[in-house]
Parts: sequence; C-alpha cells; structure tokens
Amino acid sequence: MTIEVQGVRRAFGDVLAVDSISLTAAPGEVTALIGPNGSGKTTLLLMLATLLVPDQGAIRIDGLDPVTQPTEVRARIGWMPDGFGTWDALTVREVLHTVAAAYRIPPDRARARTQELLATVHLEDLGDRRARVLSRGQKQRLGLARALINDPSVLLLDEPASGLDPRSRIELRDVLRALAAQGKTVLVSSHILTELQEVADRAVIVARGRSLQTQRLDDDFVSTGTASWRIDSLDLSRLTDWLADHHVPARRVGGGLTEVEVSGEENAARLLADVVRDGIRVTTFAPSQGALETAYLAATEDRR
Repeated sequence: MTIEVQGVRRAFGDVLAVDSISLTAAPGEVTALIGPNGSGKTTLLLMLATLLVPDQGAIRIDGLDPVTQPTEVRARIGWMPDGFGTWDALTVREVLHTVAAAYRIPPDRARARTQELLATVHLEDLGDRRARVLSRGQKQRLGLARALINDPSVLLLDEPASGLDPRSRIELRDVLRALAAQGKTVLVSSHILTELQEVADRAVIVARGRSLQTQRLDDDFVSTGTASWRIDSLDLSRLTDWLADHHVPARRVGGGLTEVEVSGEENAARLLADVVRDGIRVTTFAPSQGALETAYLAATEDRR
C-alpha cells in the first residue's frame, strides 16, 4: 500500500505550513520524514490521516483519496500523533478495547489483539493500570499499540520516540523493522537522526514546508557518505599539525577532541591507519555525526 504525495499545499490563514511537499513511501519500507520544527511534518501527517484537507495537490494511499474516501483510508491506516489524549479513568486494556470497538472488531478478536499488542509494546504488566498513572514513555507505547489495533497496512507515526528511554527506543526500532518486514508501509517523523539512520530505508528531508531531498539509506550511502569523526590523541599538537600538513579539514570541539569530515568508512579507516603509522598516539576515533545528519545539515544550510 503506497503513499503518494504530489505538490501538497496547506495554509492556516497567512501562515503557509506546507508548500509543495512531494514524497513516496513504499510497502515493506520505513520512510523517515525529517526536518526542523515548523517544517510542515505534522501538518502533512494530519492530511495523510484524513484529519486536514490540503488546499492543493494530491494525496493517494493505495490509490485512495483521503479527502473523498476518508472512511476507506482510515480502515487501512494506523495513526500515532505526537501528543494524544487518553481516557484516564480507563485501564490500558480498556483503552485498547474501546478503540477496537470503534473499528467494529469483534470482542473475542479485540481481546486477543489487545493481549498481542501489550506484549509487543511491553505493557503486559500494566494492562490493568489506569491510563492516568502511566509515564510519558508508557503512554507513547500505548499510543503505538492503539495505532496498531486494526492491523493497518499503513502506519503514520509523529515523533514516536518522544519520551522513551534508551531501551524502549531500541525496542521501537525493532518493532518498526518487523512491521516493514510484514509488508506494511511505515512513515515516521522524528528528530532523532542517528536512530532513523538505523531503522529507515529512505529519508525525505523537508524545510519551510517543502521537500528538499529524498535519500535512500542503503549500505552504500552509510559506507560512502560524508560523516564527521572525532579524534583524541596523547599528541594533540602533533595531530593538529599532521592534519594541516595532509590538508584534512579539522576543527577543535572541546575536551581535547578534534573533529574531521571524511567521505566514506574506507577513507576513515585509511585516515586512522595513516595517523597511527606516523607515530601519533590515538586514544579516540569514533563517528560524531552520521551520514544522514550530514546530509540533513547540508540540505537545511539556509536555516543558519
């Protein structure tokens, strides 16, 4: 079930939130939607979720128009907003049963699906707790379960990792990869670029309401794209001179660390080997900025 967006525009009075965004998200893939605050990501997701109508342009979800066929589209999507209200007096289990009833899922199937999803998002031990006692991260996991209750073909997630602890973020990454492996279309908006590079198959970079670049995040991109690396050495002055003599762009970033930009992992390995070969004692050599972060910063350079 493919998501296709062509030249979509949406304004709120004098404020142009989305100005000619185009993208494609394919089944079996995780597509990342990245951009600064105010770039139109949430507004676009609301239009995909049938909750806003575009002023112009076209949106198709499996060939269906969210404007003229909202009921059919809603049956196929799972929607997880950045912030959502819940019924505080209900238990976690009751929240999912209520959402299942809205989708007209039979009670027996709803109970089985609820138990399955509580295990998926690691909330089994909280199933009978009132929603009001959940932490921010636990509510996020409940929101993901709620978005999956109808077994959607398309998943729309707005900042799903917000409020999650590191372990929960890793588990979320595994869930998204598993959903894509099932052939679902996953479109996720997030600011956590390092994690997106690990989970996404492609990234759409947006700024000022426009789509600027679509980047496929395959092994070739990760291994050959320009990234920043941080070096620390017991011979800092020698390292600084060595980098200058070999015309390697470098800058000090504090804490004794030096940051260099290198194109591709092969060149990074060669740089390290050359520095060590010349007798400079290196204590740290690690990436500080992934290829996706570098591509994002380059695409949004005009925001400086």
